[in-house]
Amino acid sequence: MAIDARPPPSQFGARLRRALGGRSGWKGLIAQLLFVAVLCWIGYAIVDNARDNLTNQRIASGFGFMSQTAGFGVSQTLIPYAESDSYTRVFLVGLVNTLVVSVIGIFFATLLGFLVALGRLSPNWLIARIAGGYVELIRNLPLLFQILFWYLAVLGALPGPRQSVSVFDSFFLSNRGIVVPRPVGEAGLDGFLVALLIAVIAAIVLPIYARRRLFDTGKPMKVWPWSVGLLIGLPLIAVLIFGRPFGFEIPALKGFNFAGGARIAPEFVALTLALATYTAGFIAEIVRAGILSVHKGQMEAGASLGLSRGATLRLVVIPQAMRVILPPLTNQYLNLTKNSSLAVAIGYPDLFSVFAGTTLSQTGQAIEVIAITMGVYLLISLITSALMSLYSWRINRSMGA
Repeated sequence: MAIDARPPPSQFGARLRRALGGRSGWKGLIAQLLFVAVLCWIGYAIVDNARDNLTNQRIASGFGFMSQTAGFGVSQTLIPYAESDSYTRVFLVGLVNTLVVSVIGIFFATLLGFLVALGRLSPNWLIARIAGGYVELIRNLPLLFQILFWYLAVLGALPGPRQSVSVFDSFFLSNRGIVVPRPVGEAGLDGFLVALLIAVIAAIVLPIYARRRLFDTGKPMKVWPWSVGLLIGLPLIAVLIFGRPFGFEIPALKGFNFAGGARIAPEFVALTLALATYTAGFIAEIVRAGILSVHKGQMEAGASLGLSRGATLRLVVIPQAMRVILPPLTNQYLNLTKNSSLAVAIGYPDLFSVFAGTTLSQTGQAIEVIAITMGVYLLISLITSALMSLYSWRINRSMGA
């Protein structure tokens, strides 16, 4: 009987060979390494060629321009900004404006999309037809057209400031936008914010505690009365102890415009409405498909337990449908964020408009500006995808998938 005197292969080598698919896998690994090397060489050649061309044409390169003075104004800023600030500040202003319109648009698009989806599934003939008509109309009109419709045909047709629509002599709607009272912080603001933060944390922790209590003891606990009590009671106690947290600066018409208060620009309103209503049409179909993917026996089971149709949808059907809804819903969130760049059509100062537009035209730093803008949109999309993937993982884990 022959005895193999060769030493046994190491565990690491055996695992590596299994991962690569045996001896033939080494050829695949070498081919992949060569492919990566070729890609790196092509990237280096492109960068080196671009650098030489910029040098020959005497075009400055690098990111030093970010510290230069911008010298132009921005119509709407959510952070302090002046014309004497740098291009870095312009970038931050545009980024904040993009994030704000995207987050608000996602919130209202999700809310409206779920409502329209439930309307399409409603047994009421009229509600179902109205919801179906909304979906077919909104989805088949270009987004740019809808942005211009809200901006020119709806908000642009409103009266001027002198004839503006007034609500309680504090809220004013005109073709200059929406003017609302501006909160002004007072002595009790710090205590109020601390109490509100504690209440929010407690409202988040309570459902977790109630779920664990249900699993451990089998005793259900109504969370919403405690949450509402904390969210209202703690800030109210802080007001009684520390005083009023803030007052309001009421706008007043002076001359041909309003003085005081806070103004919500019509460009922001039009863009948010268009993004929310347009994306809601697609979300409605995604939610409807997800609900229909759940077996109808789940609705019958809920009815047999005495649950109403709404309670069965909320507690039984929609939690199961979320596994189907979330992947395409994430795509709609990403599309909404990227579609916000159409704000340039109506002059809303988002990232694309003030940075990839005005800043690029003034500095001529095309490669740097475009690279930064692309990187920011890519980063926003990756973060959104990661958050939605985390939420999907939690749902799948809770459903035992």
